[in-house]
Amino acid sequence: MIHDTFWLTATDHSRLFVNQWLPAAPLHAVILLAHGMAEHSGRYARLAEKFCEHGYGVYAPDQRGHGKTAENGTLGHFADDDGWCKVVGDLASLNQHIGQQHPGVPIVLLGHSMGSYIAQAYLLHHSASLHGAVLSGSNFQPVALYRAARQIARFEKLRQGPKGRSALIEWLSFGSFNKQFKPARTQFDWLSRDPVEVDLYANDPLCGFRCTNQMWIDLLGGLQQISKASNLAQIDPGLPLLVIGGECDPVSEGKRLKDLADALRAAGSQNLHLTIYPQARHELFNESNRKEVISDVLQWIAQALSHRRPPRSE
Repeated sequence: MIHDTFWLTATDHSRLFVNQWLPAAPLHAVILLAHGMAEHSGRYARLAEKFCEHGYGVYAPDQRGHGKTAENGTLGHFADDDGWCKVVGDLASLNQHIGQQHPGVPIVLLGHSMGSYIAQAYLLHHSASLHGAVLSGSNFQPVALYRAARQIARFEKLRQGPKGRSALIEWLSFGSFNKQFKPARTQFDWLSRDPVEVDLYANDPLCGFRCTNQMWIDLLGGLQQISKASNLAQIDPGLPLLVIGGECDPVSEGKRLKDLADALRAAGSQNLHLTIYPQARHELFNESNRKEVISDVLQWIAQALSHRRPPRSE
């Protein structure tokens, strides 16, 4: 495996830090990986190693407001304006870069948690550029809920400013996540049953931070966008989709993963597979059953690639 890093210049001239892992053997496909909220792409090195063992390269950006990309901005803050469109556009810029570096090599998008939401927004307009997409630790809720939550975020922005960090929003979004795991050893027990992985997250200065009010406004606006049936219908119906999550993940509680799969199928998806892992929590790739999860994902990718169709022009 060959690991490298580089800075990608986005369409608005912002610079994104990108981790790149490539197999020493011939490259069969590239995984474009979108990480979750309050974490960074470096946490996926172990997963990337497994992908590389099977001939899949991995390109993973530190998204705006995260990881080393945040060195050029503010940690937990997408942008002062139009942040959602910018983070979605960043995936398009990186996809284009991958296509230039590896012409003709199929690309599979993998989004975890917040990254799964950004991935879904990307699919609305760019699904033809992909050969498959994996949505991990995702969710699906009514548009009205996100609209109401966004109003709270707007109020907090008025009260604290766009770069204020609201304890109220933090409590409303994450406050109940540890309840089912009492007595909780840390505030992040909901992430994984593996205490080593939980401690690695808790002790990482680039993880677990509180995001800005403006980022919440951007994210909740994006969630409204990807929860509308008319928008989901824009996704290429033939694109292979894999939806995975933990039964005990408080983000979805398992049932909202099924709601997501049902919504995507109702919108026209003809090639979707759903797997909910019993007892697993939020971070499947850092869970105690991660070998099983990674094996399943690898098997699904191989199957998706074996049935791949030529990507349509966009």
